[in-house]
Amino acid sequence: MSTNIYVGNLPYTTSEEQIQKLFSTYGTVESVNLITDRETGRLKGFGFVEMSSGAQEAMANLNQSELDGRTLNVNPAKPREERPRQSRRW
Repeated sequence: MSTNIYVGNLPYTTSEEQIQKLFSTYGTVESVNLITDRETGRLKGFGFVEMSSGAQEAMANLNQSELDGRTLNVNPAKPREERPRQSRRW
């Protein structure tokens, strides 16, 4: 069973390959998903890493570590809360 990990406070220049390499030090990375703004395509500063092994060790070692001058927040991902869709009035 794989574990989904939240990674926050990422530098805006971070690549998926960079995160893959960082987390693969601790185990097997299944996927990396960095969240981008729909309109600008710019990284929003957070993402998710799915690991099939080594997730606990990765979280313990990478939380509060530094990447390109930013202190990472690395925690177990929480399920997304369902929110009612807001209708936009123009």
